[in-house]
Amino acid sequence: MANVSHRGDMSTHPDVGEMRERYARMLGGRDVALVDGPVFLLGLYCAASPWIVHYTASQPALMTHNLIMGIAIGLLALGFTRAPERMYGLSWAMCALGIWMIIAPWIVGTAPDTGVIINNVVIGALTLALGLVCAATAAKSTPKP
Repeated sequence: MANVSHRGDMSTHPDVGEMRERYARMLGGRDVALVDGPVFLLGLYCAASPWIVHYTASQPALMTHNLIMGIAIGLLALGFTRAPERMYGLSWAMCALGIWMIIAPWIVGTAPDTGVIINNVVIGALTLALGLVCAATAAKSTPKP
């Protein structure tokens, strides 16, 4: 019976070079790892903002809209963290979500007041900015053919 409990040095493993290269390739696109957290927090705030800014009764459609958009932004952030090499292509989608958040009070809402407008414009601008950072980094880290 083979002794499988041996905990020797990994440098003697026959695939150590391939494992190092794969690990470096996987972490190669992680230049924006610090952006994932703020994107997730922004998604949480977007989802909770109707209750924080107190417009759940006056803007029920916008309340549902912000809840759904906040969940979408949060899921993008979780995707960026979990599978960055696959998800950073969706950074442009996050930019589109940011632009939509900026114009949504006038399209989804009914006669929004200043607080609702400022809230959505700030969320949209931050989403757009963070999406541009992610998109720029993804473009920089993508190998050119």
